[in-house]
Amino acid sequence: MGEPSFSVGIEEEYFLVGRQTRDVVSAPTTDLIAECQELLGEGQVSPELLRSQIEVQTCVCSDMAQARAELARARAGVAEVTARHGLAAIAASTHPFASWDQQIPTDKARYTAIARDLQAPGRRLVICGMHVHVAVEDDELRMDLMNQAAYFLPHLLALSTSSPFWRGQDTGMKSYRVSIFREIPRTGLPETFESWGEYARRVRQLVGAGLIEDPTKLWWDVRPSHRFPTLEMRVTDICTRLDHAIAVAALWRCLLRMLWRLRRDNLRWRLYPRMLIEENRWRAQRYGIDEGLVDFGKERVVPYSELLDELIALVAEDSRHFGCEAEVASARHILTHGTSAHEQLQVFTQARSEGASEHEALVAVVDRLMERTVEGL
Repeated sequence: MGEPSFSVGIEEEYFLVGRQTRDVVSAPTTDLIAECQELLGEGQVSPELLRSQIEVQTCVCSDMAQARAELARARAGVAEVTARHGLAAIAASTHPFASWDQQIPTDKARYTAIARDLQAPGRRLVICGMHVHVAVEDDELRMDLMNQAAYFLPHLLALSTSSPFWRGQDTGMKSYRVSIFREIPRTGLPETFESWGEYARRVRQLVGAGLIEDPTKLWWDVRPSHRFPTLEMRVTDICTRLDHAIAVAALWRCLLRMLWRLRRDNLRWRLYPRMLIEENRWRAQRYGIDEGLVDFGKERVVPYSELLDELIALVAEDSRHFGCEAEVASARHILTHGTSAHEQLQVFTQARSEGASEHEALVAVVDRLMERTVEGL
């Protein structure tokens, strides 16, 4: 089996907020999406489930430098268009004080059907995420790597957290988005499949029973993309800082190549029970990088800094192969500076200590998110 291309593509979802109110704009002007598509290309901008959201996609990228340039271009383009409409885009997985019951679904057949099917849990999906596609062209290999890669998903989630607030409240979670998303079906960690054939049979059963139209409604933390020959990592929050997003994407790409190398050499990563990985997933959702994750071999909680050093060492050959050692190593900067969730909580606490009301402090959080979303473009 030859080496996959491991090309990469990134999708990001942003909230549209008013520059005066800092609240999400439930019904932005209808031509905003079209203006973004005209500037960036129709295939790189699309509406999302709610009208207060917008999604961007990079092209297929051969290296992380190209991926960074593409994502920077997309963020800058959306920022330019939204500014003309008195709006801004923020890269965060929840808005600090938006009300989910004030949002308006996008008038599109797919989204209308989802809203009708999911009801209240669907209306609560005022959340944004980041999806990273990495090309693995062979079906059987793609399924095998998905099974093994599930172990690392909590590690990536911990690095990306950007959703500590919900409806004006500090949730105590670094990624409250995960809690919201879990209310709907076919989310969370995927099952372990023995082969591509078994996966295809399970999909046919769901389609045949009329439960889903196609695999795009399998909203797992990682899934085989229905549109592309890729493994699509979906567990992460959207990273507010561009550099953090690229670090997480580079790690995902390198982890997949590391697992491919093991298979090439007739080895494999141990398949841990889903119940154990779920524990780390919860810890990443609750604490992010703060309290460590479980090393199941050592049977104890290990500080995240140690785990990250191990991950970077584990994929050292692969980061050299892809020429992205700097991007992978920059994940350590997230430990130094904190994730978006840390910064949001810090801004809120500081504003309150300086006499701001709770709402004023939340507005300050949105201001910082607006700033960081376009930083370094």
